[in-house]
Amino acid sequence: MTPRTLFQKLWDQHHIADLPGGESLIHIDRHLLYEITSAQAFEGLRSTGRTVRNPELTYGTTDHLISTERGRGDDTVEGGKILIQAFRKNTREHAIRHFDVHDPQQGIVHVVAPELGIALPGVTLVCGDSHTGTVGALGAWAWGIGTSSVEQVLATQTLAVRKPKTMRIRVDGVLGDGVTAKDLILYLIGQIGTAGATGYALELSGQAISAMPMEGRFTLCNMGVEAGARTTLIAPDDTTFDYVRGREFAPAGDAFEMAVLHWRELASDEGATYDAELHFDASVVAPQVTWGTSPEQVAAIDALVPDPAHIADKEERDAAQRAIEYMDIRPGAPLLGLKIDNVFIGSCTNSRISDLQAAAAVARGRKVAAHVRAIVVPGSMSVKREAEALGLDRIFLDAGFEWREPGCSMCAAVNNDRVAPGSRCVSTSNRNFEGRQGPGARTHLASPAVAAAAAIAGKLADTRNLGAN
Repeated sequence: MTPRTLFQKLWDQHHIADLPGGESLIHIDRHLLYEITSAQAFEGLRSTGRTVRNPELTYGTTDHLISTERGRGDDTVEGGKILIQAFRKNTREHAIRHFDVHDPQQGIVHVVAPELGIALPGVTLVCGDSHTGTVGALGAWAWGIGTSSVEQVLATQTLAVRKPKTMRIRVDGVLGDGVTAKDLILYLIGQIGTAGATGYALELSGQAISAMPMEGRFTLCNMGVEAGARTTLIAPDDTTFDYVRGREFAPAGDAFEMAVLHWRELASDEGATYDAELHFDASVVAPQVTWGTSPEQVAAIDALVPDPAHIADKEERDAAQRAIEYMDIRPGAPLLGLKIDNVFIGSCTNSRISDLQAAAAVARGRKVAAHVRAIVVPGSMSVKREAEALGLDRIFLDAGFEWREPGCSMCAAVNNDRVAPGSRCVSTSNRNFEGRQGPGARTHLASPAVAAAAAIAGKLADTRNLGAN
């Protein structure tokens, strides 16, 4: 048999039929919903007299619009209550498992899915959110879909898709001290650009990937879409299986052991060919921070703001100039020491327990700068409980951070957690385009440790130079 890639194996296992026009019909194993992109889809079902074909394969969580403040309810932003309550009604009517506002398993959809074992190696998984590829870290084929596709999956448990090309990025070597998964993915996006993987199913491999803990892998795959990839995958291995074992919706006992035998076969075969391959050395990666309004406008924390005059490509040069003007920074100035006003630690990129531990290690025994507002938002109720059991909440609160309830929060500014116009925020989220965190907000993407260091210093700071505390 011809050697196959991980993606080709997943395609073969889920392919139903080829369709006219170049698309193929694919079976969907898991469908995730949240309150914003599902209302219209349910209304479409209702208007045509259809029902949800496989409610047992469908899960919902309320995460985007909900407040992260204590004592929260359905009232968040204008229009939010209507969507939240409609989602509750729709999931109840169709017998869909819903992790509602006060459910002990509520959380961000891309955090809840793997921690509960809803997302598993080898499955196809879709959600009406662009960062669905997060769970590709398990070896799942996962991608974001539009509202019309949400309705199609609800009605048929299938989806018409066009087969992407395949790309492999191999990262060998060892990450240096203070360098995290967030730094690595920002570095890779900076190297290949936000369109570098457009049209591809992207597989990450190599020594640095194999050595990455599971939660770091989620961070990598979460931001694959920021490089243009429709889906990002990492082959499942013992790290994956150890993570999945014992989770609520995962197979158990003999069924789990049988599943592992199948999951081991998903790794790309020796000699499998890709449409594109790139190689990088992990040892050259430093802690990263974005300086502009795109994830590709990124540099090492100790670098200088680039000078657009030195950029040869006109389109790239013009984009850099616009970004520098919007961000109110000066070409040639050091990034270190740039004054900041806000810090956000959270989002589906970096709100898991290891992310909070990394931030707490920096915050322990220190104080947030007087002019900085800093908030920490755990990715799920499970993460929140674990963090509190470990005393992380006390570390943050003692340092002057706000400790919040789970939700998407300041990542997308579709709730009340926003950055004021003209204010500068260091954020552990995944996007930094103009207005992402609120109209006029200026966003610098970074790791949890770098974000925490910025909160303490009141300016961009290098975690490697903080010293013991």
